Amino acid sequence: MGTRTEDETETGTGTGTGAETERDERAVDATGADDVTEAESEAEAESEADSEAEAGKAVPGAGENPSGVGQGAAAVVSAALGLVSLTGSWLGTVAAARETLVGQLEVAADAGVATQVKEMYGDAWNTSAVWSGLFALTALIVGAAVLARPAFGTPARAAQAPWIKSVAWAGVVLGVIGLLLAVLKYTGVLLGLPATG
Repeated sequence: MGTRTEDETETGTGTGTGAETERDERAVDATGADDVTEAESEAEAESEADSEAEAGKAVPGAGENPSGVGQGAAAVVSAALGLVSLTGSWLGTVAAARETLVGQLEVAADAGVATQVKEMYGDAWNTSAVWSGLFALTALIVGAAVLARPAFGTPARAAQAPWIKSVAWAGVVLGVIGLLLAVLKYTGVLLGLPATG
């Protein structure tokens, strides 16, 4: 019995030591797993941050100049208004037709040819020139404002996309040409009324 007791004692002690060892190993494994999990989380967070930074660099102008959209839109509007000033607008056509009607109502039946031409066609022609000039002047002002905008902004937003400058310059040039043609048309230098006498 003494041997058995010693064996049992040895076995019990061995089992107890083995159980403690297993517990210690599990604790170490759990701590090691926590360390690995934290390290993996940090590595994933760093890689996500790097990916976001690369994505920001990949998109031109991302986060650099949020007002570029407004400047681009204004540049396109300037060019469109300049084109309208050269080709004519619905407002100009309606205003010219109204002046023609007013001239027909106001001219006397026995009025001379020169008076009839001036009242029915001259005023309408001048009204059309005025509307074209207004569109041209608006195009010129909007285009010049877009070109001058970087000078009045913050230094970080001073950079302006090349296409915005190009379109704004197109609006300014079309505005100048339209304004010049409107003045020549209004003064009769360009396509004046025919001589009646």
